[in-house]
Order: sequence, then C-alpha cells, then structure tokens
Amino acid sequence: MKIRTPRLPRTRRGQRRLLQAVMAACVLALLPSAWLYVSTADRLRTVADVPREKVAIVFGAGLWDGEPSPYLAHRLDAAARLYRAGRIEAVLVTGDNSREDYDEPDAMHAYLTRHGVPAARIVADYAGFDTWDSCVRARKVFGVDRAVLISQGFHIRRAVALCEAAGVDSYGVGVSAKHDATWYYGGTREVFAAAKASLDVAFRPAPRFLGPKEDGVERALAGAAAGGR
Repeated sequence: MKIRTPRLPRTRRGQRRLLQAVMAACVLALLPSAWLYVSTADRLRTVADVPREKVAIVFGAGLWDGEPSPYLAHRLDAAARLYRAGRIEAVLVTGDNSREDYDEPDAMHAYLTRHGVPAARIVADYAGFDTWDSCVRARKVFGVDRAVLISQGFHIRRAVALCEAAGVDSYGVGVSAKHDATWYYGGTREVFAAAKASLDVAFRPAPRFLGPKEDGVERALAGAAAGGR
C-alpha cells in the first residue's frame, strides 16, 4: 500500500495562503509567552533588591541520586542567602513526592538546613506536582497570600503569573544558571508550558491533590516572630 504524502500548493495563491497559515499558527503559539512577559514585567527582582517578605517559595527541579539537582541547588542557595540576610522569615519548599523513592521536599529541606536555615523555618509541601498545584496549595492549604518566588529565569515568569492568579501576591527571583543543554531544554519547554499556564489561569482547575489546611507556615512565622531564628 502506498502512503500518500501531502503536496505543497503549486499556485502562488495557494503558497501564499499556506505561508499565512503557518505565520498565524506561530503567532498563536507565541501569544501565551508574550502574555507572561507583559503580565510579570514589574514583578521580577534579584536576591539583592527583592522586597522583604515573610515567606519564600522554592519550586522543585529534580533530584540526582536523592540530592537536589544543580538547578534546584541554585534555587535553594538563593533562598538561604535571603534568609541569612533577614529578607525572609520562612521557606516553603514545594515539589514531587508521588513515589516512596522520590522525595523532592525532604531533599530540599535537608539542603537548606545544611546551608544555615533552621529546620523550624522550613515547611514542606509534598504535593507540588506542577507550578499551578504549588501556587494553589500555597494559598489554600498553607495560607500564604504574599511570597517571594524562587526559580530559574526561564521559569520564574510563569511561576509569578500562576501564583498571582492563585491569590498569592508575588515577586519573582530568577536565579542565574549555566546555559547548558538543560537550560535550553527548559527555555524551549516554557513555550509549551506557557500555553498550559494560560489555560490554568482561564479555567483554574483543582490541583491533583488539595487536602486539608496545614499550619506549618503559620507556626514557622510565629517562631520567627518570637525570636527563634
């Protein structure tokens, strides 16, 4: 059986219409990314100039042999610097713990304690399966309504936009990263993730797992207010 391959238009009019269709598809594909850039333009800061906030949220970025990947370690290093500088009081680490042998939040917790953040100031969200879930859970489960978000530059705009939509007034700190294969993959992936983000904002789906409210952030902040840094 012969497989027929689609033929390109032979007439100039047909070719022009095909080109116009391709250009329109490209524009539509890039609209969500453009929305992220415009909507978060005034919400991005650096470790040096981010406003003081009580809570920082660090998003998971994978483990290597049970330890934070280099990209995740950079995020955690930024959170530790903010804590040591007195610019935040507590850290909410949010990531994937869907399997017994994969636990991002506990690995993040352990890393932060090794870098000077007291265990009592770190709160773990074990059901941060994606950025939208992490933002919704930060607001509805942990009661966070303002936060500094920490991620890589290619992801931070999406994180800010989604947390703002979920009710968390946010500033984003995009940490630097080596422009290796992972960086290029992350940047390319964001083009497609931006489309999902726009749908999340439009339809506001329930997270994969919500669960009951937790007072971990409240207790961490109470301890900080009592002078237990």
